[in-house]
This record gives sequence, structure tokens and C-alpha cells, in this order.
Amino acid sequence: MNIINVPVIARFALASLLTLGVATPSLAASAQEIDIKVDAALERFKDKVNGGATFIEKAEGLLVFPDIIKAGIGIGGEYGEGALRIDGRTVQYYSTAAASIGFQLGAQQKTVVLAFLDQEELEEFRASDGWEAGVDGSVAVIEWGAGKNINTVEIDKPIVGFVFNNKGLMYNLTLEGTKITKLDR
Repeated sequence: MNIINVPVIARFALASLLTLGVATPSLAASAQEIDIKVDAALERFKDKVNGGATFIEKAEGLLVFPDIIKAGIGIGGEYGEGALRIDGRTVQYYSTAAASIGFQLGAQQKTVVLAFLDQEELEEFRASDGWEAGVDGSVAVIEWGAGKNINTVEIDKPIVGFVFNNKGLMYNLTLEGTKITKLDR
């Protein structure tokens, strides 16, 4: 039987996360890099979500984080940079970050698209200095079956979230506790 030294693992995880946190500003993407990745993410969204192109056109605004990296060993964290698009053009850049504690080991990449379906919610989001999903706004993460058109799904929330990776939409995920902050780009 193997005995795992929890304090050593916890220190290793914390050191790894702190190293990632310190390195993040130097690895920050330029506005042009973010826009290129957001364009690609929206194209993947249109390809993966039946009716996605029409749905995007209906939204008051889209907040797109094309590359959120989540990693952890007991203590986890995630970080990504993205852009808010209104009428197809970028109006502001944002970062997203979250932390977690619990059984976790490894890393993953995901894309998050938040669709603002209500103008008032979009304006409140834009006016905030820092915004937290579930606290400052309720986000409905959409789930539906293959082949179903997103435009036929009855959505009663003003903000809708989609989480996907290269294989398609990811289910049973939450965005609660995710902190979103404006970036200067």
C-alpha cells in the first residue's frame, strides 16, 4: 500500500498554481490574438450547435473565452482571456478565473460562450468592475439532445452559457463562482 504525503502534494500544487499565476501576465495574449481565437471559437460554436448561427444573431452580446485552462492537484484553478462582442465586433476584453479545492488531478482546456439575451443584463455586466456568475448574474448552462436546434429550446434566463471542447458541448458543468474581470488591451 502506498502512503501519500498530503502536505507535500498540497505544497507542490500550491507552488505550481502560484507559478502559473506569476507567469500569466507575461503570457497574456494581445488584443489581436484574442480576437483571432474568439473568431475561431464562434465558428466552432456554429458548427457544433445546430442553429448556432441564428442564435448568435439574436443575442444582445456574446462574451467568448476561447481557451480556458483548468489544472489542479488537490487545489485547482482556471484562467482564460476573451472578448465581449456586440453586433459582431469586439467592445471590451476580459479575463476569467476560478479556484477549487477537492479531488482533482490533471488539466483540461475548454471554451465558454456566454450569450446575453437581455439588453439590461448586458448593460449591468458592462458597467461592473468585476462580475461573478451566480452572484452578479444568473447563468443558465444549456443542455439538449443531439440534432435538436438551439432556437427551439425554451430559454427563460437572460444569460445563457455554453461550455465545449474540441469534441463538442460539455454537460453537467457549472459556471457558478467564476470571476470575470475587464482587461486593458
